[in-house]
Amino acid sequence: MEDAFEVWPCVWPSFRLFDGLSTQWRTGACGATGIDYTAITSVAELIGMKKKQLREIFPDLQVMEAEALLVMSEQSK
Repeated sequence: MEDAFEVWPCVWPSFRLFDGLSTQWRTGACGATGIDYTAITSVAELIGMKKKQLREIFPDLQVMEAEALLVMSEQSK
């Protein structure tokens, strides 16, 4: 069973984009290095996000990316 978690309504658009980018990680010999930023605009468009909204939530996306990288690096130890 997957872990359940709550997403606050104010960050729901950011989460939807982050989730949509789940297959768009750049990886190297040492694992993930970050989200492939060239995919962000396309994925945002596919989920119906406007450019203005994307600009507003981009900092949220970067926070989630940094946290995900931290978790992935801890799991590989």
